[in-house]
Amino acid sequence: MRVDFDPEAMGGSAFYRFMTSVVIPRPIAWISTVAPDGRTENLAPHSFFSIASTDPPIVQFTSIGRKDSLRNVEDTGEFVVNFSSEPMLKQIRDTAIDFPRTVSEFDFAGIAREPSLRVRPPRVADSPVVLECRSHSTLRLGNSTLVFGRVLHAAVHESCLVDGRPSARELRPLTKLGGHEWGTLGEILQLARIPYEELEPKEREGSSDEGR
Repeated sequence: MRVDFDPEAMGGSAFYRFMTSVVIPRPIAWISTVAPDGRTENLAPHSFFSIASTDPPIVQFTSIGRKDSLRNVEDTGEFVVNFSSEPMLKQIRDTAIDFPRTVSEFDFAGIAREPSLRVRPPRVADSPVVLECRSHSTLRLGNSTLVFGRVLHAAVHESCLVDGRPSARELRPLTKLGGHEWGTLGEILQLARIPYEELEPKEREGSSDEGR
C-alpha cells in the first residue's frame, strides 16, 4: 500500500522537503565566488549539483531563490566548485548560514584559501578537488535558477589519485540527504556494464522483445 503526495495540495515548501528526502544522496557543490568589488568572498554549499556536459566540460548547480552565489556569478561570470569531503562536514554546515552578502564565510568558518589559476574566486585549500569555472549560461525555472559553468581548470590533491584517477575512497565524498541528514560513502560496489555484443544469442532475443 502506498501513501500519495499531491504537490499542489501540499504547497511548495512541504513538497520541497518531500523531494529532498527522495532524491538522495545528492553530491554537494561547495561554491566559492567573489563579489564585484573583488574583496568580499562567498562560500556556500548547494546540494542540487551535477554534470551537464562532458564535451565541453560543463557542470551545473541550482540556486533556490537568489542567493549570494548566484548574484556573484551573474555579476562576475566566475565560480569554483570545491569538493565536499567528509572531514569538512562542520565547516560546510557553517557556510550554509544565511549571512549578509558583505560577510565572508571563509573568515567565519576559519577556512583556508588558496588562489585559483584561471578565475578570481579563491579555492578551499583543504578541498581534495577543485573545478574552476566560467559561467556558461543560466536558466530560470520557477523559484530556482540553474547555473551552468564551463570547467576551465581542475586540480586534485596528489594523495587522492590512484592510477591517475581520483579515488572515491580517498576523496571521502559527503552527500546531502533529507532534513538534517548527511551521507558518507559507505560500501563501494563493483559491477561493470555488459556490452551488447557480449550477450548470449538468447539474451539478445529477449532484449529485442522489450517494449513490444
